[in-house]
Amino acid sequence: MSVIDTQRLLMEMRAVAQQTQMNNTAPIGKVAGIDDAGTQAVDGQAGSTDFASMMRQALDTVNDQQVKSKDLKEAIELGEPGVELSEVMLQAQKASLAFQAMTQVRNKLVDAYKDVMSMPM
Repeated sequence: MSVIDTQRLLMEMRAVAQQTQMNNTAPIGKVAGIDDAGTQAVDGQAGSTDFASMMRQALDTVNDQQVKSKDLKEAIELGEPGVELSEVMLQAQKASLAFQAMTQVRNKLVDAYKDVMSMPM
């Protein structure tokens, strides 16, 4: 069962926001926390996770939440034993929250892309 740790997610979002504010003063082409190979540094050490794999993992997690929600909804509709309505509703909310969070991240990435593309050369 995949569970979203909301406290950890909130801490990560705050850390990213804080890093973004600090990176606004970094020179273009050199983003703090990312080395020349494109790998993200974690606590000063080069990480093996690049941005694309992090996004793929996040999308897979959201997809898993959506699939589980759909499966539980079908199970309750078919009257399968052992499936509680509260469990179905909770999973539906988790899937919805994960999708909304991913949508907000996507919107921020699109805005950042537009800002970068509109910068004068």
